[in-house]
Amino acid sequence: MSWWRRMTMTQARGAGREPVAGTGAMAAAAVREGRTLNAFTWLDPAWMPPSVGQGPLAGFGCAVKANICGAGWPNDCASAVLSHYRSPYGSTAVARLQAAGGLCLGLANMDEFGMGSSCEYSTYGPVQNPWREGFTAGGSSGGSAAAVAAGLAWFALGSDTGGSVRLPAHCCGIVGLKPTYGRVSRYGLIAFASSLDVIGILARSVDDAALVLSVLAGPDPRDATSLDAAFAVPDPGLPVRGLTLGVPRDLTDGLAEPAVREDFERTLAVARDLGLKVVDAPLPAAADAVQTYLVLAAAEAASNLARYDGSLYGGTTEPGAGSVGGTAFEQQVTATRTAGLGPEVKRRILLGTHVLAAGYRQRFYDRAQAHRKVLTARMQEVLGVVDALILPTAAEGAFRLGSRLDDPVAMYRTDQFTVPASLAGLPALTLPTGLDARGLPLSVQLVGPRLGEDLLIRLGRALEEALDFRSRKEAPWHRLP
Repeated sequence: MSWWRRMTMTQARGAGREPVAGTGAMAAAAVREGRTLNAFTWLDPAWMPPSVGQGPLAGFGCAVKANICGAGWPNDCASAVLSHYRSPYGSTAVARLQAAGGLCLGLANMDEFGMGSSCEYSTYGPVQNPWREGFTAGGSSGGSAAAVAAGLAWFALGSDTGGSVRLPAHCCGIVGLKPTYGRVSRYGLIAFASSLDVIGILARSVDDAALVLSVLAGPDPRDATSLDAAFAVPDPGLPVRGLTLGVPRDLTDGLAEPAVREDFERTLAVARDLGLKVVDAPLPAAADAVQTYLVLAAAEAASNLARYDGSLYGGTTEPGAGSVGGTAFEQQVTATRTAGLGPEVKRRILLGTHVLAAGYRQRFYDRAQAHRKVLTARMQEVLGVVDALILPTAAEGAFRLGSRLDDPVAMYRTDQFTVPASLAGLPALTLPTGLDARGLPLSVQLVGPRLGEDLLIRLGRALEEALDFRSRKEAPWHRLP
């Protein structure tokens, strides 16, 4: 196994390894292995600049999800409707990475416009799980997670709307960090659901995720939702003994598979051995979180995706010979969207349009907004009593590709443990903990108070060291030298 696959960024720097050498090997491997793993939609031939900066990420190469813009990049969001689009500007996140010396290797595959939990709704085809072919890498940031787990990038950027960073981290056995809503600028992130979208980080260790967050976090005058909240990596010597973890058993009990429950209880036992207090923290309002999320996210998606009508974005598709009714422009819109958008995107646009329609808004959208406020208030109340919540990231390990394409409801339930933090705008950290009987990764999720990323990093470090997952287990992506 190559040295860059064994090491995290912090380990490589401490061992005096030259990160550019590892990045070069990763870039070559991404070209060689790209078609089989299908983690990238585009590889930048000019990833290596004439000179590498001296910032905290100097020489480390990353994958960037295909909905996070870079100037001149083909940011198509894995959708046919943007197949000819080249971004005229770059995102704040990418600009900050590059200013810190980070190298962007290419764009990572994803569910179309971020809508999905398995990375199968992509015009490029599904991403393979580096632990076992034929299984999902999680969605919608599956390409980002697979690239990191397979050793094709030191770290990756993803976007998290309802769990799209944390679920791929869970499926691929790596760390996934969703920051507090607004802590990382969304400027240059192609919108899905604007009140939920967050740029997140996928990495091989908690310290790597913290290092990247320290570069990304902070205010941005081009994003009105960004917070004046920079992030500094907490001192590794800070203790965690005496901190309290709350377990929302009313949400998890009876829903998780036996292997997940056993792994979760083992992790709680490790937490207690570290001196952490573990108490029950009921969250009854989270029982309907998936339904609330689907209504609100679909409503915002219907509004945000209205721009893809063929007039400015989405190319131009001429109406077919059988087109009937409406103006010429309406026929063009219908033809463009029919040809350019996939089934899941169409499903969510239809749902969002329905819940916002006259006569239905109060029944669905307004009730979902009210429930979101109740859930947010309850989570903030609980996090005033405990320091952080802990629960599984998902009810099972990675599932087989194709097994849920005919059952959208089952696909939506995959996010049942991740959407509460998204609805409340709270930070969350997914941490690998073990393997199930099939040899596929399992994980836990830590949810902290608003702007509580430093606390999550401290807790994550302690659990990561005690669980010792990384030194014993690697994604067996056997094609890499």
